[in-house]
Amino acid sequence: MRIYNLNSLSAEEIQNLTKRPGMNLEKIFPIVREIQKNVQENGDNAVRMYTMKFDGVQIKNLKVTENEFREAEKNISPQVKKAIRVAMENIEKFHTSQISKEKPIETMPGIMCFRENRAIEKIGLYIPGGTAPLFSTVLMLGIPAKIAECKNVILCTPPNHEGKIAPEILFSAKECGIFEVYKVGGAQAIGAMAYGTETIPKVDKIFGPGNQFVTAAKMLISIDPNGAAIDMPAGPSEVLVITDGTANPSFIASDLLSQAEHGEDSQVVFVTTDSELIPKIQKEIDIQLKILPRKSIAKKSLKKSFGILLRNMEQAFEFSNLYAPEHLIVNVRNPEKYISKIQNAGSVFLGEYAPESAGDYASGTNHTLPTSGFARSYSGISVESFLKKITFQSLTKQGLENIAETVITMSEAERLQAHANAVQIRRE
Repeated sequence: MRIYNLNSLSAEEIQNLTKRPGMNLEKIFPIVREIQKNVQENGDNAVRMYTMKFDGVQIKNLKVTENEFREAEKNISPQVKKAIRVAMENIEKFHTSQISKEKPIETMPGIMCFRENRAIEKIGLYIPGGTAPLFSTVLMLGIPAKIAECKNVILCTPPNHEGKIAPEILFSAKECGIFEVYKVGGAQAIGAMAYGTETIPKVDKIFGPGNQFVTAAKMLISIDPNGAAIDMPAGPSEVLVITDGTANPSFIASDLLSQAEHGEDSQVVFVTTDSELIPKIQKEIDIQLKILPRKSIAKKSLKKSFGILLRNMEQAFEFSNLYAPEHLIVNVRNPEKYISKIQNAGSVFLGEYAPESAGDYASGTNHTLPTSGFARSYSGISVESFLKKITFQSLTKQGLENIAETVITMSEAERLQAHANAVQIRRE
């Protein structure tokens, strides 16, 4: 990892450090547009063609069968099933607490205004499969969709070279009540769910993380009136760790590597006020990296990652807010006192015993989070992500009278006379 001293960098150099590797959308968008156009025009045939091209497997039946669900459950150990169910319980507890009902408000005598939740009816979930089948993401998306009471939920995930879906993904889907699962990944899966094919139904909103091509595909379909809404631009995973002299270097190294192993285009960053900690962290990274099964992936990620030495915690949180990390670990003495300084982050982990892995799997919070700096303006997934809110208003005759002059005056000032007439005709 490269190491920088923040105080020797210009403002431009600091800004450049916040740019993520691998997200060259100008190059990616034309490729993804062509894929989506083909899927729109040729449906299942295009999906199968791209599955063969990118995943190296010919898929005849895109939809997972009941028999495949049964086989998947047989191929999972009792320990993994138990772990999935414990995680589900915690995720459900936390997300159920997010449901709230608003009280009607009387803005003026005779005028009542209120909002009600309605579930988005047709939901599409995208689950990365490639080098790491992320069955935990099924829980993170399927559980809040279930709590929100979405009527139709489908799931797309890429098949392996044998044309199969990881059994853990299918078991997790079944536990969440999702039985419509399709063997398709990448930008073609996003296009299929956005526009519909002969087999894969069109949805209203698409959720789930993915690589830069999946992220680009989601961004494109979200601005197409014929496409679908999306949760957020959730791309390659990332973590930023803030440390001081009290931090255990082996803990920091493990947190950095846990994200680096996600993918070659992931990025991990640490910032510290203690110069003596830097070589210790680097040494621990080398030691722990040697025994990782995915060390070749982690190594490539580390080449795009860095550490920063800075003067104080004030600078640390200023840089963190500028970077706007997907995951932020605050491994310092008394981390709670810095909560108010955190402005931009997807999910925050406080203290030395709060590894990012806990939130990835089972603490209860959601791990589908904004990346690439989008934490400046996006939240992570919650139950509300699967809901829309409809406003209502009810006016009595007296209520309309109380607001009539205001409405008439404003509508006439905007030269919209029919608006004024709609009030005046009722008064007369």
